[in-house]
Amino acid sequence: QVQLVESGGGSVQAGGSLRLSCAASGYTYCMGWFRQTPGKEREGVAGIYTGSGRTKYADSVKGRFTISQDKAKNTLYLQMNSLKPEDTAMYYCAADRWPWSCSGGYPTGDYWGQGTQVTVSS
Repeated sequence: QVQLVESGGGSVQAGGSLRLSCAASGYTYCMGWFRQTPGKEREGVAGIYTGSGRTKYADSVKGRFTISQDKAKNTLYLQMNSLKPEDTAMYYCAADRWPWSCSGGYPTGDYWGQGTQVTVSS
């Protein structure tokens, strides 16, 4: 089992920045950030292979968001800059422990955090 504890959400004006954190309790092969708004499917925002550091981003956040990790702290981050109102969503951290569970750069979601709300006002 891997427990994921997120922090760092909040409210910010358009153009502002926030950093999300996700502390993992054990080994992971890949981790990622997803977001969801009411009535919409959850979408992948950014993913990372924790061994190689290879990353993947959704087109909508490329150049604005950066996923990173601190291996010593077993913590995942999402630095979000130039935030837009359309980035408003509940953000979830996810992780998987096996290569076959990391599809296309994103975890398929064996483990999930509790979610943290990000609200961007115009």
